[in-house]
Amino acid sequence: MDVEIITIGDEIITGHTVDTNSAFIGRQLTGLGFNVKYKTSVGDAIEMMEEAFQLALKRSQLVIATGGLGPTEDDATKKAIVKVFKRNLIFHEDILEDLKARFKERGVEMPAINQNQALLPQGANFFPNKTGSAVGICITEHGRIFISLPGVPAEMQQILTDSVIPYLKGLKTGRALSVVKLRTTGIFESQIAELIEPGLKLEPGVRLAYLPAYSGVDLRVLAAADNEAEAGEKAQKLVRYLESTVGKYIFGREDDSLESVVGQLLLDNDKTLAVAESCTGGQLGMTVTSVPGASKYFLGGLIAYDNEIKIEQLGVEREIIEQHGAVSEPCAAAMALGCRKLFDADFALSITGIAGPEGGSAEKPVGTVYIGLASAHANRARLFKLGLKREIIRTRAVYAAMEMLRQEILDIK
Repeated sequence: MDVEIITIGDEIITGHTVDTNSAFIGRQLTGLGFNVKYKTSVGDAIEMMEEAFQLALKRSQLVIATGGLGPTEDDATKKAIVKVFKRNLIFHEDILEDLKARFKERGVEMPAINQNQALLPQGANFFPNKTGSAVGICITEHGRIFISLPGVPAEMQQILTDSVIPYLKGLKTGRALSVVKLRTTGIFESQIAELIEPGLKLEPGVRLAYLPAYSGVDLRVLAAADNEAEAGEKAQKLVRYLESTVGKYIFGREDDSLESVVGQLLLDNDKTLAVAESCTGGQLGMTVTSVPGASKYFLGGLIAYDNEIKIEQLGVEREIIEQHGAVSEPCAAAMALGCRKLFDADFALSITGIAGPEGGSAEKPVGTVYIGLASAHANRARLFKLGLKREIIRTRAVYAAMEMLRQEILDIK
């Protein structure tokens, strides 16, 4: 089933609001095996919405729009919907009473303008909104499905997750689909392609997509067949090939995060971790502790931004910094070793680098990062070149450090 996602609002097309809704919807539908082919953004004018809706319904079997369902005059999505489908807006007393009850629970009298949200397209089905006041709308006509959801991300996500996805899963599409996502890190998209494409043979109905991000590259396998067993076997055949070629870079599947995988490895091996950070300013520690239960293996961290902190707190020899600089392999290794001793940890990671935009040189340009690792059996550091933009450099450094630790625990060479 081909899908088009439409986001509505002048604030989106002018860049004042970042569109996160289409990304969330796209991920969810792709994971279900739907073919998301188009994404459109349109302003609040009824004529513009009407044109966008009509085009989408011509080229896609499923259209999901977000935005413009509020009670104010600029929320005109319903007016565009009824023009496209040639229907009237019908007042729903039950929806109004539910709205009044919601406001009463919050100790607030419902503004009269909110009554507009009980006016809904004739013959439509509705998806309940547990966090806001605008319900989701679903219209089916001539083999097409049109769904309109609120633009507030939290409300859209709740309705999509609780109501829309179960509804879509119940549709009979005539084909079984199997979707598998493999998560890799420590390797670029082009490098993965060089490794897998020489022997890659895709069967009919099987697709492979590369989904790069700053933390790594996801490989999405999608297989379609006449039944679930056949689709699953097609998908697993390709998964086995990918594991045989780039397996050492695969850290997990589906929604696994590198920080959760590393955390589980530490738990399984009854080991502890501490970190020493310079250019990342605590981002590594923050990422590690974003996993619930991290206190079972994470002891703490030190932000050694100033060189004197590296020397006094981590025990880095002054001569190392004077001879090699704070951004160097010897300094990163010494930081990791000192951190391990300071916290009495099984493993310690250190990061020191030049995140920019200033501070680089011909010898050590912006993006130069050294990551150190210390354990009972190792004390080493490695050079990384992580780009030119500050936040990208810092994020890549964090995940490169965790990948070093994952490989150390699993003894991956």
